[in-house]
Amino acid sequence: MKSKPSGGGLVYSTEAGRMCPVCRQPIAQCTCGQKPAPKTDGIVRVSRETKGRAGKGVTLVKGVPLDATALTALGKQLKAACGSGGTVKDGVIEVQGDHVDTVIGLLQKQGYTVKRAGG
Repeated sequence: MKSKPSGGGLVYSTEAGRMCPVCRQPIAQCTCGQKPAPKTDGIVRVSRETKGRAGKGVTLVKGVPLDATALTALGKQLKAACGSGGTVKDGVIEVQGDHVDTVIGLLQKQGYTVKRAGG
């Protein structure tokens, strides 16, 4: 019988909610998983893609120089403005549907340098 290595620890606390398994701080106050904003060339690229999505188009926003929490907030704002769903994965905002023009306009109003990428 194999035993799992004990890397365990506190996962949830009734006082603080979810806990980080590495630094044992509440997730909201976790410092070990915080990554700084990625290095970019300062240009936000907006494109439309259907690859791997059964023909459904999504609008992709890449190269936004924000950290993970600010990127999630921007994604939420863009999804609300477009009236559709989406997600933020690996530093890329995905908005369901073809909303390239809308997203470009919103990002330019916020002061970003935006380019349309792809065909």
